[in-house]
Amino acid sequence: MIRQYELVDRVRAYDPDVDEDVLNRAYVFALKAHGAQTRANGDPYFSHPLEVAGILTNLKLDTASIVTALLHDVIEDTDVKLADIEKAFGKEIGRLVNGVTKLTRIELQSDQTKQAENFRKFVLAMSEDIRVLLVKLADRLHNMRTLNFIPKPEKRSRIASETLEIYAPLADRIGMQAMKDELEDLAFAQLNTEARASIVKRLEYLRGGGQDLIQKIIAELQAKLTESGVEAKVKGREKAPYSIWRKMQHKNVAFEQLSDIIAFRVVVPTADKCYEALGVLHALYPSVPGRFKDYISTPKPNGYRSIHTGVIGPQRQRIEVQIRTDAMDEVAEYGVAAHWHYKRQGSDAALDGADKAIIPAPTMGGAKSESAQYRWLRELLDILEHASGPEEFLEHTKLEMFQDQVFCFTPKGELIQLPRGATPVDFAYAVHSQIGDTCVGAKINGRIVQLRSTLQNGDQVDIITSKGQTPSADWEDFVVTGKAKARVRRYVRIQRRGQYMTLGRTVIEKEFRHEGYAFTEKALDGVLKTLQAPTIDDLYAMVGEGLVTGREVIHTVFPGTKPTAKNPQSPVVKPKPRKEGSGVPLRGLIPGMAVHYARCCHPLPGDRIVGIVTTGKGVTVHTIDCVNLEAFSDTPERWIDVAWETDTTMPEHHIGRLHMIASNETGTIGTLGTVIGKNQGNITNLKFVARSTDFFEILVDVEVTDVRHLTNIIAALRATPAINSVERSRG
Repeated sequence: MIRQYELVDRVRAYDPDVDEDVLNRAYVFALKAHGAQTRANGDPYFSHPLEVAGILTNLKLDTASIVTALLHDVIEDTDVKLADIEKAFGKEIGRLVNGVTKLTRIELQSDQTKQAENFRKFVLAMSEDIRVLLVKLADRLHNMRTLNFIPKPEKRSRIASETLEIYAPLADRIGMQAMKDELEDLAFAQLNTEARASIVKRLEYLRGGGQDLIQKIIAELQAKLTESGVEAKVKGREKAPYSIWRKMQHKNVAFEQLSDIIAFRVVVPTADKCYEALGVLHALYPSVPGRFKDYISTPKPNGYRSIHTGVIGPQRQRIEVQIRTDAMDEVAEYGVAAHWHYKRQGSDAALDGADKAIIPAPTMGGAKSESAQYRWLRELLDILEHASGPEEFLEHTKLEMFQDQVFCFTPKGELIQLPRGATPVDFAYAVHSQIGDTCVGAKINGRIVQLRSTLQNGDQVDIITSKGQTPSADWEDFVVTGKAKARVRRYVRIQRRGQYMTLGRTVIEKEFRHEGYAFTEKALDGVLKTLQAPTIDDLYAMVGEGLVTGREVIHTVFPGTKPTAKNPQSPVVKPKPRKEGSGVPLRGLIPGMAVHYARCCHPLPGDRIVGIVTTGKGVTVHTIDCVNLEAFSDTPERWIDVAWETDTTMPEHHIGRLHMIASNETGTIGTLGTVIGKNQGNITNLKFVARSTDFFEILVDVEVTDVRHLTNIIAALRATPAINSVERSRG
């Protein structure tokens, strides 16, 4: 365990202006607060915050971060209050400690909800000050190092999964490669012990048998660069076991087929020397096509800058070479944490002008920060704003942390980083939420494409917008970013809520009339708590969605009262007249209501129909003779009287299904399509059910306006010699 004076000495070694008094007071405060508490391995609990502080001293963080590490568990695990922290150490330390502290005084429904709510709070805190994230990552790193002392396997697996899904990607997003690699490796060891052991064994064999080869490659690269007048340091870096495993899985290749298990780094003094070194290497060795990446001219959003190239290098070995400056190398390892080191050295002396831009400020300033490096954090805040609950936020956040990335450009040249598989809609939302909401089309490299097209590295994307456009529910099927999914789901949720509210009010009014009572909202006020509805609008939505039935509402309002006769003295509320211009050609429903036509019976205008309130779908319309209606015989309150409008000026098209047997001869399908087309029908789907030498049996979905239209098509088909029989299908 680190002693008090040792901790102060560690900080003083890189920060001569350290506030020793506050460090000493924090050390003693945390030691007394945790008292006799112990960890799972039997060590004093205080050893944990002390080790977290030690990790942060290795990153050369400021005094406030070290103090926060010492105090980060006192609010959660002891009787100390936030006010005590602020009184003893000031508001800045109090804010940082509170940001790292988990929620402990809120009653949550499940472990997953607790995890999600904690992460939601954490994201808000780190948006205000990135040091919250640095302390949290150090905290998680030490917990992972001691994970094997937790006795319950399921708890170890849960913590390891959370680390792999959330915290390692977060470390990657702020450029802390070394911490990310260790977090992933520790989680990998817990979740897939055998796979990791196999890779480690192969790496050990490679070190033993190939060490001489690696040293020869390093020596030759060093010599060639020196001969060419390039001052450089060459070193080899072994790929982490989890990174190897993930690449093997992603590319479906064996360990022996990977060419970048050892990456060779060339570190030079300045950025222009990087390109000089690249020229030397490409002049000496054949380059591998498709393996060149220039992250200096186009840095990664986490600030990473380097040139990557693949060459057939010394000893005829295919190798990957990374070329960077000392400053780039430190940022590549420590990411945002490198800021404090350079700040103390003096940024003008430590960094060239290009490197300054990638060193962030310690505080974020919330979502107002315009730094491209923190676009991902602003998008997490946007997801937080639009997610319906903590679990959905956590789900979208995991999507946002997706590892494999593509890099695309706006027409003005701004770099946008997206998950692999992203579409123009994801790109539009990444640029700005309003652009995503109003997106109607897209151009990729100047060519108009579908919105579900997949983006590739280097694509230039131009989004076409329209003020009248709104998000489509279909977008959720193909967007991949958490931000896009959250926005689309929010819009659909709001839209459906309005429909459910309208439908729910109609159902409740119908039940009041049926029981002989006048409907008033005042009657519902007294039963909201019983029905667990915060407001009357919520109650309407619950009834419309089918979560509560109208009969439950009426019997809650009038308990024990089940009148069988209409009360002639009670005024009856008449249903509101249907507005003109409704897109649903039905009577008995409210315009804009969610309506679905049953696929079991394919109702058409002219059929007798009935509506069934379906959970999560609104109203499903069936024909009155549909066999599936028997399933709803015990819930008459879900039935709604509906009928087709007879005065629609612009009839809708509906799907009628035909079952037919036709001759198995040349041209039959062509004849079938011709007959249906001449009768103004449109085939939307065709399925072969059975086939023999002489005949085949098929199901055909035809777009028609009503029953009469479908009947005319059936008559025309029956008159066709190639069609043996045709009937309307009800199954």
